[in-house]
Amino acid sequence: MLAIPKNLDIELLIKEVKKYSQPKDLDLLRLIYDFADTAHAGQTRKSGEPYITHPLATAYILALMRIDPHIIAAALLHDVPEDTKVTIADIEKNFGKDIAGMVRGITKLGALKYRGVERYIENLRKMFVAMAEDVRVMIIKFADRVHNLLTLDAHQPNKRYRIALESLEIYAPIANRLAMGEFKGMLEDLSFPYIFPKEYEKVKTIREQTLANVTQTLEKTRNKINHELKKSGINVYSLDSRAKQLYSLYQKLLRKNWEIEKVFDIIALRVIVKDVSDCYAALGIVHQLWHPLKGRIKDYIAQPKPNGYQSLHTTVFGEEGKIIEFQIRTQEMHDEAEYGVAAHWHYDEHGVRLPNKNIAWAQELANLQKEILTSLSDLEEMKIDFFHNHIFVFTPKGDVIDLPEDATPVDFAYHIHTDIGNHCNGAKVNDQLVSLDTPLRSGDVVEIMISKDRKGPSPDWMKTVKTHAAKTHIKNSLNKSKLEWLKSILPGKNKN
Repeated sequence: MLAIPKNLDIELLIKEVKKYSQPKDLDLLRLIYDFADTAHAGQTRKSGEPYITHPLATAYILALMRIDPHIIAAALLHDVPEDTKVTIADIEKNFGKDIAGMVRGITKLGALKYRGVERYIENLRKMFVAMAEDVRVMIIKFADRVHNLLTLDAHQPNKRYRIALESLEIYAPIANRLAMGEFKGMLEDLSFPYIFPKEYEKVKTIREQTLANVTQTLEKTRNKINHELKKSGINVYSLDSRAKQLYSLYQKLLRKNWEIEKVFDIIALRVIVKDVSDCYAALGIVHQLWHPLKGRIKDYIAQPKPNGYQSLHTTVFGEEGKIIEFQIRTQEMHDEAEYGVAAHWHYDEHGVRLPNKNIAWAQELANLQKEILTSLSDLEEMKIDFFHNHIFVFTPKGDVIDLPEDATPVDFAYHIHTDIGNHCNGAKVNDQLVSLDTPLRSGDVVEIMISKDRKGPSPDWMKTVKTHAAKTHIKNSLNKSKLEWLKSILPGKNKN
């Protein structure tokens, strides 16, 4: 887990940023730190520490991720307009529009606190707008929230619970949708002990025992595959083991009824290679050495997850018969998996920033704000549509459709078009006829059968659909049918 040095100061931050940035960036950070330190002079945190320790720690978290120094600069200033007399205009005058713009976005999110469902949804709308305008704002916000979670003990128990729950139910899922696995894991694991303390200790013990049981086997497996890959001429950039995040493990244990023997990915070996062809070659070598478990080979390179995640996964009977998962990917895939949209402001070990790309999900947020969020009045619906785990399914033509976990063929039909949903009469999943309430799974190929004779959706569909769009279209159609029926029986109406 992330650790912030107790003696953290501007020089330690500079030392970290110096590993990947230019001297002019370091000079800027020193200037900005002095500016922020002066602005926060005399202010303290709940812990009694000088307030400047918080923006400094937020900046340090980003520096550990090798994030663009301009974003780190904005992190140092992120609480200045809200908590001091210094204005956004002052920041823009001293440090330019770009940094001031990020600070403005963070300031808009400063009041995001739970004050009842209606107020909360309004604040979430503001968050979506801020992300659509500049997704870098969320990179800073995540680091800010991680440090708040690291220092939760300074607060009263009820506030600890509120902050942790908000982090777990809102911030972590957004990080997941933005493919920011590193932040998602930190937000979840730091919140976990405050929300489910008993379960946290139980899962922690399970993971520690599993690690102790496979440490030697893991090292043997690692040495063997490393030797075979190099012998085959595959350029291995890194080969490391990683333990499953605690909250992620907890969720999987719940799904498996706490049967630990059914969880195969508590420990995984992560193989980073040069290119895609090496990924598949490495997978072949793994399967030559050890027998794979049936149904446990997943190709997320050919079929990426909706958030863009790419990797090859396989689970094998490794050394001494111990079950081990392998994750095989390129360095670029790994950076995308760890940092998501933040990868585009992440520097490699040579100080080279990854090329910027269009961020589809961030662009989509602007449309969500206009088309869907304005009609949402239920926080639980919002959580399902936007924050829940998502799956990807395919049309018969190979188009990818992004849906919430456990969505049904009816959800799929309404995603394609309202008329297809209203006239949906049956469905095939992977060429097999299924009932319309069947939960879909990632990778399914879904074909919808329609009937022109069908007059509209069944009221029973409301019990099984998951998406807000499907529920809205079904309600509208049912209400329209009732209205037409009423008109047909009311006296005095022209029925010509």
